[in-house]
Amino acid sequence: MAVGLSPPKQIRRIEGVNVATAAAEIRYPDRDDMLLLHLAEGSSVAAVFTQNKFCAAPVVLAKQNLAKDSPRALLINSGNANAGTGEAGLSNAIESCHLIAQGLNIRPTQVLPFSTGVIGEQLPMDRVSLGCEKLLSGVAVTDNDSDWMSAAESIMTTDTIAKAVSEQVEIEGRQVTITGIAKGSGMICPNMATLLSYVATDIEVDSAVLQEMLLDACGASFNRITVDSDTSTNDALVLVATGQNDLPCIDTIDSPNAKEFYKALERVLITLATAIIRDAEGATKFVKIKVLNGQSESDCEAIAYSVAHSPLVKTALFASDPNWGRLLMAVGKAEVNELDVGKIDLSINNLPLISQGQPAKAYTEEQGQAVFSEQEIEIDINLNAGQAAYHVWTSDLSDQYVSINADYRS
Repeated sequence: MAVGLSPPKQIRRIEGVNVATAAAEIRYPDRDDMLLLHLAEGSSVAAVFTQNKFCAAPVVLAKQNLAKDSPRALLINSGNANAGTGEAGLSNAIESCHLIAQGLNIRPTQVLPFSTGVIGEQLPMDRVSLGCEKLLSGVAVTDNDSDWMSAAESIMTTDTIAKAVSEQVEIEGRQVTITGIAKGSGMICPNMATLLSYVATDIEVDSAVLQEMLLDACGASFNRITVDSDTSTNDALVLVATGQNDLPCIDTIDSPNAKEFYKALERVLITLATAIIRDAEGATKFVKIKVLNGQSESDCEAIAYSVAHSPLVKTALFASDPNWGRLLMAVGKAEVNELDVGKIDLSINNLPLISQGQPAKAYTEEQGQAVFSEQEIEIDINLNAGQAAYHVWTSDLSDQYVSINADYRS
């Protein structure tokens, strides 16, 4: 059950993005598992992709097509990652793009493909082909209501709840809308994004500015989450600006309009990223780890991830066991240049555990048990060595995580 996460509400359509979903039964019966986002001509598209060297065929092709052409369509399937599939997998991804391009009367290089699901299996192209036919029929409907909630549901794999959010911000007296969806519950330690996320806005943004904004916002959101320290073969985060709003084009990163839009974009990405942690496979705790007053941001980052990735810390959190010695262990094993343990203060949900490297005098086991039992936990690690800081979001590690992944292909 997702931790403190409710079904999305008031998900708004984006002018210039036509949405269609279809059931192709690639792996899941009786549910939509393919998605097509048809973009208005002239839309700007920015993207970041996994840094996993065993990246999936659709990632390879999406990168190539994005570098060659102006995207007009995003094609996504769930249930099959098309990763570790060699030349045949790449050919299948290319064929999928051709099917959509032919139906939309665009170039195949204007289609960006994405997949998520089981690694090492070839796409069942008979089902994909049928799914593409259904998608093309869907986007051809003139009164298509661009149902982003159905889109969010169609890309789910082990997610227990759809992840979607809309935000509106006023810029120069005009209402600007941003809507985003994401999927992901496990194999989450993005080096760029999460498994799959698609965000769109109705304003016009220069493509280079859009890419810079996406990189910055990703650094504040998706690049600060981890479930299990594993980076997927299929990670992709795409940002589309359709230009259908009559607001003047944002063509510089430091303009007032750009700054106002960026703040809203960052909020949207943080909401989607933290929703993934709240819905992590088997999670019972939502955890924020803050490392404060370090000598450098890189030191703070290393310590934050050392704690977030520790199985002993994560299982203690699941058990609500106030075994804070595991936190000290995880801090101490971080690869940092210098660490004066005699200066460190450590607290959990504002309860001091360690003061200047020693047990806090007022701490009691009963207090520790109470805070470790809470569903939402903040761990503050104050290094008292400088002014740098870093934070990450993570989850606990439960027996359900093991069961979900042991049974994933069953």
